[in-house]
Amino acid sequence: MKKSIVNKVMALALGLMFFAQSCTNLDEELYSDLAAENFFKSEAEYIAALGAAYSSFGGMGNHFGLWTMNELASDELVITTKGGDWYDGGVLIQLHEHNITIDNPIVGNTWNFLYGGVNTCNRLLYQFQQLPASDGRDATIAELRAIRALWYYWLLDSFGNVPVVTDFTDTEAPASKTRAEVYAFVEKELNETIPLLSTAKDGTTYGRINKWAALAVRCKLYLNAGVYTGTPQWQKAADDAQAIINSGKYSLESSYKSNFAVNNSGSNENIFVYPYDKVFAGGFNWPMMTLHYASQGVYNFTAQPWNGYSAVEEFYNTYVNATADTQFPEVYGGSDNPGTQGNVWKGTAIAPAQGTQDSRISNFVVGPQFNADGTRASDPGADSDDPDGAPLTFTPKINTIYPNGWRQGGARIGKYEYELGGTPNMSNDFVILRYADILLARAEALWQLNNGNAESLSLVNQIRSRAGVTPFAAPLTPEKLFAERGREMFAEMTRRQDLIRFGKFNKEWWAKNASDPKYKLFPIPKGARDVNPKLVQNPGYPN
Repeated sequence: MKKSIVNKVMALALGLMFFAQSCTNLDEELYSDLAAENFFKSEAEYIAALGAAYSSFGGMGNHFGLWTMNELASDELVITTKGGDWYDGGVLIQLHEHNITIDNPIVGNTWNFLYGGVNTCNRLLYQFQQLPASDGRDATIAELRAIRALWYYWLLDSFGNVPVVTDFTDTEAPASKTRAEVYAFVEKELNETIPLLSTAKDGTTYGRINKWAALAVRCKLYLNAGVYTGTPQWQKAADDAQAIINSGKYSLESSYKSNFAVNNSGSNENIFVYPYDKVFAGGFNWPMMTLHYASQGVYNFTAQPWNGYSAVEEFYNTYVNATADTQFPEVYGGSDNPGTQGNVWKGTAIAPAQGTQDSRISNFVVGPQFNADGTRASDPGADSDDPDGAPLTFTPKINTIYPNGWRQGGARIGKYEYELGGTPNMSNDFVILRYADILLARAEALWQLNNGNAESLSLVNQIRSRAGVTPFAAPLTPEKLFAERGREMFAEMTRRQDLIRFGKFNKEWWAKNASDPKYKLFPIPKGARDVNPKLVQNPGYPN
């Protein structure tokens, strides 16, 4: 059944959502006189209160926040300036070119979003901690701490040195902790809460942090430990991945794209999701963010898309021949066949020049586009130098990032299924943690410990077999690992981490010169430091 009890709770919680500012603004109203005898008496009431903590994740699937900041700073996605559209003061191009300023509003929004999640957890923890011990209280407190650890994991990854705020009643402006100290806090919180979390994987834990989701967060923490602290933790990452595998709770779906379908709540691969709903829990608007204005007729959307995000051509081309370890030249082929009608991915009409087609090409909408009635979609405002002219055709090629990027340039995001007749808000559940990522994490960790590890190669080839491409022959190389993670995890907010971990983040790529290593961390936002001078700016950025 699409959605569980948690979804119902979330729908209610959206109306009560706690919109916090950054942790530097601690002027919240405190509720210190809770009537314990009248509040949080049953498990249902505990779950209802938790809804506010989970509704904070509702900002994941839209533009101008955490996902945007991470993806545009990688080599996966770009938003080109299309004449008068999408320049936005240059803040989007800043992320792609690694020329990020301390007043970039996307960075500021992300800071506020992450600390909003932290503050909501702190508020609820304060409320629960005032209550006498009872069935469900301690388990709820552990779950809230694990949720908070995830928020701090993202803060650690994005900003490095940040304040660690745990006391909702403390109104003192917090000082920054070092990145190593933040890492130690996240690790401690996960170590202490994982044994207390539910091991169930069913309707009662869907969309919630259970033991396996918390283990997945800790696995990713350890996978990147060398970046965060200078001390790799490959064995710990491998062990946490193995614990999830040994649980038997998760497995690869036979179809990659089923993990991202409109009704993907039945996926046995998705470990932690945010359950969006176009009516009750909106905010997931990728079709608006990526598709062309004329795509409204292709999908019979109720609103016109904005024509923004596109895949970087070089990244797209890694799918053309999935035996690739490195980038391949563009190979584009199209079809005039409208393809299958119905509630499916449309417009994907690419033929590889050689090798076996990778089923993960469903990550993209590319090729000639057709309206729902079978007629050719058209762009009357097509650029005069666009080789396809007015007929709407998404080509992998992007002519320029600024000032006149082609309106039709770039393969578009097709990761999640777009519903025919859909609204600007999608009902697909947004995938935050996925089993395939855990398999690849164990493969990488084992390879780092022993470059000849046979299990490492076998794990990567499980992923490749599901994609319908030829398994890698030995030996497994860092190039193969990196390329396979890219193809599998496209647009799942892992690419920036991978680029940094594999030593590629500051290299040159399309429309980006080699960049300063300081950009491995985003700047502490100017707005936050204006409010709290105790915050320490990251090295290389102006104060």
